[in-house]
This record gives sequence, structure tokens and C-alpha cells, in this order.
Amino acid sequence: LEFRRVLFRSRARTLSPVELTRALLKRIERFDPLLNAFLQVTSDLALEQAREAERDVMAGRAHERGPLLGIPMGLKDIYETAGIRTTGHSRAFASHVPTADATAWTRLRASGAILLGKLATHELAHGGPCFDLPWPPARNPWHPEYFVGGSSSGSAAALGAGMVLGALGSDTGGSIRGPCSLAGLTGIKPTFGLVGRGGVIPNSFSLDHCGPMAHSAEDCAL
Repeated sequence: LEFRRVLFRSRARTLSPVELTRALLKRIERFDPLLNAFLQVTSDLALEQAREAERDVMAGRAHERGPLLGIPMGLKDIYETAGIRTTGHSRAFASHVPTADATAWTRLRASGAILLGKLATHELAHGGPCFDLPWPPARNPWHPEYFVGGSSSGSAAALGAGMVLGALGSDTGGSIRGPCSLAGLTGIKPTFGLVGRGGVIPNSFSLDHCGPMAHSAEDCAL
């Protein structure tokens, strides 16, 4: 599941981004009912972006895109996505459909990443898991009866279950580090100000950090 192996196979034309995306969508269909990692699966968009990545690979344009061409990912549902509901896992934003993408997702898309969907969090990335929200809390992928941490809970659950290859989380008081620890993953709380927070539902202006979650430190670096 690490980026490097997927990218190598994609560029060698032994693994199609479309095949990979379809396989992950099937895995989401199978396992997400147990884990509640996704608030919204963007199947049609993901396949469209995968076909675009495949065309770039076949035309020899992979080097023009970026290091994440054809990598299917998920976004904690505080990252705004143009035309796609962004709720913060809260009734207050249940009908919120942004008109622009968050800065971090804009940069990932420019690098060729594929969006599989929006991922569960604690309400507005704060507090703990609640059972009276419009969507249930995410579960630990290793044992669904266990806590997966928060507030980047859906990101950890989706990654740990192999439903996405990478995800964006956010960390104000441990919200990347905790879920990664409890799900056996790698995450980075970047240096404050290093990753743009534009278009991300805020928690605390002076403490919020946007950062990657993946299966290895190398993937987080990419």
C-alpha cells in the first residue's frame, strides 16, 4: 500500500490508477459499513480523476504532474472541497457545499492525487466521539469495538483498513498523532505555518496544524 510501490507499478504500466481506484472502492463498500470512516464516498469523481491519471501515465506525462499521480486519498471532512459537501461531522454544516477547494487539497490535486471521499471526525474536530450526530463515529480498523482516537478518526480508520492510501488530518491537541498511534499508522504534525490552512474549518487559530497521515514516513514526506 505504500506510495513508492504503487507509483513504480503505475509508471511501469503494470498497475492502472483506474484498477487501483476500483479495487479501493470495492474495499470501501465491503468494510466501511463496519468502520464508519466515510461521511461521503466520491466514486464517480474518483474514477474520473483516475482515468485522467491513467491518460497522463500512458502519454508519458507523469513527470509533469507530481509525486502523487494516481494515488487515491481521503480528506478529513473539515477540508473544503468545491461542489462537494463539507460538514465537519456536524449538523451545523450538514448542507454546506463550498465553492472552492482548501489550499492543501488544491496542491495535492495538482500533484495528481485522487479523491475517494470525505472522512469522519469528531464534531468540528473537537471533543470526542458522539452517537447523536447525523453520522456515527468511526471505529478502530483493528477492532471495531475499540476507540480509534480523534479527531482525525475517519482518516485513521480508512487508512488502517486499506480503504485509502493516504489521508489528510489536522492536529490541534493530538488529532493526527493519537489516531495514528491507535491505528498503527504514521502521521506528521508539521511545523506551525508550514502547511496552508486556507479552506479548513478552524478549531483554534493559534494551535491548528494541517498534516498528512499514511503508512510510512516516506509517504508522509511525499
